[in-house]
Amino acid sequence: MTGGPFAIVVPTIGRPSLRILLESLRDSSGPRPGRVVVVDDRPTGTGPVRPLEVGSGGWVADVLDVRTSGGRGPAAARNVGWRASDPNCEWVVFLDDDVMVGERWLDDLAADLEQPADVVGVQGTIAVPLPAHRRPTDWERGTAGLETARWITADIAYRRSALAAVDGFDERFRRAFREDADLALRLQDRGLRLTQGRRTTVHPVRPAPWNASLRQQRGNADDVLMRRRHGPGWHRRAQAPVGRRPAHLVTTAAGAAALVAAALGRRSVAAAAAAAWLAATGQFAWARIAPGPRTRNEVLAMAATSAAIPPAAVAHWLRGLWTFRAAPEWTAPAVIEAVLLDRDGTIVHDVPYNGDPGAVRVVEDVPVAVRRLRDAGLKIGVISNQSGVARGLIDLEQVRAVNAAIDRQLGPFDTWQICPHDDGDRCACRKPRPGLVTNAARALQVPVERCAVIGDTAADIGAGEAAGAAVSVLVPNRATRPDEVRAARHTAPTFSSAVDLILHDVRGARR
Repeated sequence: MTGGPFAIVVPTIGRPSLRILLESLRDSSGPRPGRVVVVDDRPTGTGPVRPLEVGSGGWVADVLDVRTSGGRGPAAARNVGWRASDPNCEWVVFLDDDVMVGERWLDDLAADLEQPADVVGVQGTIAVPLPAHRRPTDWERGTAGLETARWITADIAYRRSALAAVDGFDERFRRAFREDADLALRLQDRGLRLTQGRRTTVHPVRPAPWNASLRQQRGNADDVLMRRRHGPGWHRRAQAPVGRRPAHLVTTAAGAAALVAAALGRRSVAAAAAAAWLAATGQFAWARIAPGPRTRNEVLAMAATSAAIPPAAVAHWLRGLWTFRAAPEWTAPAVIEAVLLDRDGTIVHDVPYNGDPGAVRVVEDVPVAVRRLRDAGLKIGVISNQSGVARGLIDLEQVRAVNAAIDRQLGPFDTWQICPHDDGDRCACRKPRPGLVTNAARALQVPVERCAVIGDTAADIGAGEAAGAAVSVLVPNRATRPDEVRAARHTAPTFSSAVDLILHDVRGARR
């Protein structure tokens, strides 16, 4: 378990609720953050945010740092905030400027941050108070949906190293919508885990204009980017509701057909299309009115916006298709059938030029993870450079004896591929050359493009990429150089989390 200092980042557009949040932080008991970074995301020239003008700042004033992000949206503001926080802060906690934390929130947060190394995100529990004397309005019910939403930035903590690994939030998301789900999916794609914490944060329902639901339809454009980045199954993975866009497309098409038919003098066609539009719009409006308070103002607002939402949703969806037309298209992962593992430093602790079977020590999380690969029906091989043979430090019999000891502890591997050469031999098999990977794929009778590689050095990753393996995952250890970590496309903090990443691809492709 690891814990450590943390920073708090709050993007804001200068709402009065920011002061309420900071005062609730001040009054919360528990370890204090190393820094509280408030990022003013109003357009340049609007004047500075003064979050502590009213009331006493207390200890918050001592650690407060106000930055600006120029009105580029909450994703950009959060990136400004976490990058400005103290690099010694292991965790960065994101809060929205319209929430309030409880009296023990800091204490509960400290407990939440005591997580295993492969857990990189911890979400707080969101509570949305609704009126007790009447049924909630459509806007209030929408806000209450935050209580069951996953990985939202109203209150979530991320390891700073994980944010750096994926370059933070994607700033193409200019609204407070989907940027949080996108970040969570990108981290999970690396085999990293997010979990639910025990701390609770209150998210009051803020006042909203009658047409707020109409403005929310801009999010349909963001859904286009989510699909391009994460594929058609992204809703399920993010545990996000699919929404009504298919129905909105039908409703809008019926309305458009009625107008066109009327313009062409096709009265019967126009009447039929208009009836279909009216029925769909009426059903949509009633679905929003029925669970609400049914006051005059609420009914009028629901009727007006229910007619306007379908074409608005379609228009924003079309805008997203155009805006993100150049974004790389998601492709389904290859069906992985075999996993090729480096030996020293990956599945066993590295003992330089080891020729002694008694010195074999398996890395702690490897036995269970290897068993999971076998349970998934994958073939497993080992690919290992053993230059000590060429240098006369060990012989092949000693290498085979060590390999046999590993087989006894982890179960027999399906193939062992050893390179006994050193750099001077200029062989085709010494990693990062592809020979060991292609030889293993051939021995396993699996196409190399359906193999995955796990290792602890750039040579391991380079061999997999040179051979054309489906994915190559770097699991750094103390000997792995920082430049190797930065250069790797896929990294995982532990062997087990690398297996999580590979099994995720296997299951996704088979679906």
